[in-house]
Amino acid sequence: MTRQSVLAEYGLPRLEPLPATTGTRAPDTQGQLQKLLILATTTTGIPFAAVNIITADQQHHIAAEGIDPGVCSREDSMCSRVFLSGRTTVVPDASRDPVFRNHPFVTGQVAAVRFYASVPLTTAEGFVLGSLCLFSPSSAELTPGQQTTLEIIASQVVEVLELHHHARMLARSLEEARNSNELLESFAARISHDLRNPLTSVIGFTELGELQRPEDADEFRIIGRTSRRMLAMVDDLLSFSRIGGALRRRPVSLSATVSDVSENLAADIKEAGAEIEVSDMVLEADAEQLRTLLQNLIHNAVTYRRPGTRPRILVTAVAVPDGVTVRVTDNGKGIPAERWGHVTEPLTRLHREDDPPGSGLGLATCVRIAKAHGGRLSIGSGPDGGTTVSVVLPGSAPEESAG
Repeated sequence: MTRQSVLAEYGLPRLEPLPATTGTRAPDTQGQLQKLLILATTTTGIPFAAVNIITADQQHHIAAEGIDPGVCSREDSMCSRVFLSGRTTVVPDASRDPVFRNHPFVTGQVAAVRFYASVPLTTAEGFVLGSLCLFSPSSAELTPGQQTTLEIIASQVVEVLELHHHARMLARSLEEARNSNELLESFAARISHDLRNPLTSVIGFTELGELQRPEDADEFRIIGRTSRRMLAMVDDLLSFSRIGGALRRRPVSLSATVSDVSENLAADIKEAGAEIEVSDMVLEADAEQLRTLLQNLIHNAVTYRRPGTRPRILVTAVAVPDGVTVRVTDNGKGIPAERWGHVTEPLTRLHREDDPPGSGLGLATCVRIAKAHGGRLSIGSGPDGGTTVSVVLPGSAPEESAG
């Protein structure tokens, strides 16, 4: 990697401003550097100081004390002669030093520097960004303690610059993630729009065909089921793409949300003879996203039930040190322990022979909802070989409701 590319990654030499990103606070890099320079001049008694970033052909003062920040050619820079040495340079009188006595900043051609000190600004990876330098028109000395302090200040300058670098990387990652989410939602919305009408028409024609041509009813039913699965997958994809945006947190009753979900899944619950038990608690969450999460988990518990066994689903919430854990436990087929880490990935299914078809987006959607709340989702075993899905929602511990 070239010097120019590294400096560009750091947002140097001009300390490019950080992109505006929601939820992040840009560090005051310039203010922090200025304070460190004031500390350096106060500690040493040397009146002038600068943080220099040295490029292939120029030296930039990105912060200065006692002088105005400026730019000079690398050829005219005093620091460019020593900043790659890997050690601190202290020159009590530059006019007597063989390295600097003919330099234009010493001879009076540009300035008449006498005391000069320079500490390389070296990153953890060993890359030298430039220097912290102090200078004076009068000869001076540094005590060993002052030199050590100056080296400590230089290391803090590097910390500030690396913080600026990491903040830039974080801002870039957040912006890329935001753009990716927007593209995903746009793509899903386009697919939904382009496929929904044709699929709805196909479903309508298959239902009409069943009525008008009873002898071909089986074939029409197969086409209808396939079309409905595709339509459900389109809806799942659109729902998945929209999760993770701005949250509207408010107090939400767990039992009331489960009641709403039960109404939405009434036909499936009745067909399976499922029993749902819920212990109420008021949570601080986005009501719509919490409903989507519980609907996916309860629908999975009903759908992937064991043959000949009535589904029993228990929805609970318990306060934990970092918030609230919501658990949905069932007595269904369960998920093999070795697959717990994989089934939450988008479009991942177990592909068991007797499983009904699905989109593979249900658990992935739940993971996105948990992460959107700043939480996490985990999978474990349930009673009689079933499944327990636990979702931690960060926040203050709520009060349990009677019921």
